[in-house]
Amino acid sequence: MASQSVHSEGAELGRYLRARRTQTSPEHVGLTVGAGIRRTPGLRREELATLAGISIDYYVRMERGKETRPSPAVLDSLARALHMDDQEHQHLRELAARAARYAPEPPPAPSRTVRPHLKLLLESLRPNPAYVISRSMDMLAWNPGGLALYAGLEGWPVKHRNLARYLFLHPAARDLFPDWDRQVTGCVARLRAVAGTAPDAPDLTNLVGELLLKSADFAGLWERYEVTGRKPAQKIFRHPQVGTVTLASQSLHVEGTPGQRIGVYTAEPGTPEHDALLLLDMATSATSAHSTVSRQS
Repeated sequence: MASQSVHSEGAELGRYLRARRTQTSPEHVGLTVGAGIRRTPGLRREELATLAGISIDYYVRMERGKETRPSPAVLDSLARALHMDDQEHQHLRELAARAARYAPEPPPAPSRTVRPHLKLLLESLRPNPAYVISRSMDMLAWNPGGLALYAGLEGWPVKHRNLARYLFLHPAARDLFPDWDRQVTGCVARLRAVAGTAPDAPDLTNLVGELLLKSADFAGLWERYEVTGRKPAQKIFRHPQVGTVTLASQSLHVEGTPGQRIGVYTAEPGTPEHDALLLLDMATSATSAHSTVSRQS
């Protein structure tokens, strides 16, 4: 069990280094490329090892998952050589830390139970769309606008509602987001960051396996192994019910429940966007009430 765990974590560290190396051009790091065809995309192993000041044999062992205890100085040198940003550098450190320690049992999966006061919080945020999602982007709870904002998602069974699955597999997603390419790139990068530090977690491996099988777009982005954190931003929705709206987006980690976070979209009162959220909330509430009456009659 110990050797399998260490090998798995070391392999993840190696995959990340290989992905970053093959996507870093020699010109980007100040190397002059001679005439002729390069068979290797990005940097060669020996080029990266030289830039980082380590032996080629040592670096090859890292990429192959056989060297699982690189020093902080080696990691910092590799990050500088690859021009990693702060988030990429931190992810490298986290992967190395996991590869270096023995974990006899995988950590328990994060709880999927949403506490009652969080559901009350979602209701209090109306008409602003809000929801609680898991680390693998499963929707665990929502207010009316939080579900309706993702057009067509309400038609999926509750257990199937996942924002990554929606972006890649739902036919309405490409129409909903004018910048769909940017949305899916960020989505995969966030999943990569989480999966890199929990590579054997069933909630992540099941989702990733499904999307690799069903979406060539996902498979291509997954192979790039880009990682990034979530940042407050504005998102544009081209919604079939309320038209095009630009909303402020915010993600908050749930205290005391690792892996869960609250997503909220807001608009300034008195703006057309806020009026659209009111309309979406009311329309969804009316539909839900009609559905409840129909089931009771």
